[in-house]
Amino acid sequence: MYDGMSRPPLSTPARRRRARRAAAVACALSALLSTAGCGSSRSSGQGAEPAGSPAGFPVTVDNCGVRTTYERPPARAVTIHQHPAELLLSLGLKDRMVGTAFPDSAVLPHLRKDYASIPELAEKEPSFETVLEAEPDLVYGGYGSAFAESEGRSRKAFSDSGIDTHLNREYCGKTRVTMQDTYAEVRTVGRIFGVSDRADELVSDLRARVGRAASAVEGAREVSVFVYDSGDKAAFTAGGKSLGTELIRLAGGKNVFADLDDVFGDVSWEQVVERKPEVIAVYDYAGAGSIEQKKKFLLSQPALRDVPAVRNKRFVVLPLTATLVGVRSAYAVEDLARGIHPESFR
Repeated sequence: MYDGMSRPPLSTPARRRRARRAAAVACALSALLSTAGCGSSRSSGQGAEPAGSPAGFPVTVDNCGVRTTYERPPARAVTIHQHPAELLLSLGLKDRMVGTAFPDSAVLPHLRKDYASIPELAEKEPSFETVLEAEPDLVYGGYGSAFAESEGRSRKAFSDSGIDTHLNREYCGKTRVTMQDTYAEVRTVGRIFGVSDRADELVSDLRARVGRAASAVEGAREVSVFVYDSGDKAAFTAGGKSLGTELIRLAGGKNVFADLDDVFGDVSWEQVVERKPEVIAVYDYAGAGSIEQKKKFLLSQPALRDVPAVRNKRFVVLPLTATLVGVRSAYAVEDLARGIHPESFR
């Protein structure tokens, strides 16, 4: 992590952009005074792309209420939270990443080497100043907290510093999240970075992975599943609007709290007992207790001893990042399917 003390003042993106804007203004004034300008960005009457813009650019993206026009692909991206980093790496963009932050589970095996080669700016969300030290031209956040205004990391603060931002669409206030959001996020990020062909290939791969798992359990009996995220006095679980509910359905199961009208919410242990789940999907992430601690808690509760999943010790462990909009959600369908219907994979 940068200490922010041992280096001289940086030529920040804000300063560089202000310099470019000043040059553009001077150029425009010069063009008014002479017929030979500084070179217009579009050919007169031809609708050509701005001079120097790569093919396919500029690209305009509406993201969670923020409209951004990218004149060229980002070259220095910082990701806050793990799932945006895994998405960029899956698109082959390691060389355009200058920082990651907040890893909360083991990285996908085939991405670990690349992930480890990128500087980690912070174990949790980095400070605004720490992000600036990396001199990014784009900050890509996974959770809404990536751009917490109370911590000085608002999207406006980055914009005022000449840095573009993108927030995972899961946190744009949609009423329900599905796998279609994962595919759309991949394609949008592909457009931003000028690698739409890679994004299309990745989406095809993810769709095929989901399709294989769903086909393996097709026709199997629907199994009831309870998602345990955390909690002791009450159970914090995935509701009907969560991507987790769709992942369970695709894997041949049914979320027993699919009627909970939210992405996540608290339910009573009495409700868990009443709904008699046959399998418990345990979400794994840093800061919420280890998987062994969670299993031990569930197995030690007298009130839960007659719940089929507890009595038979049927647990499926999922990294929290696998239940979010990102490349891991496709892998989660197979993991769930194997745990819910092991007989279909023998």
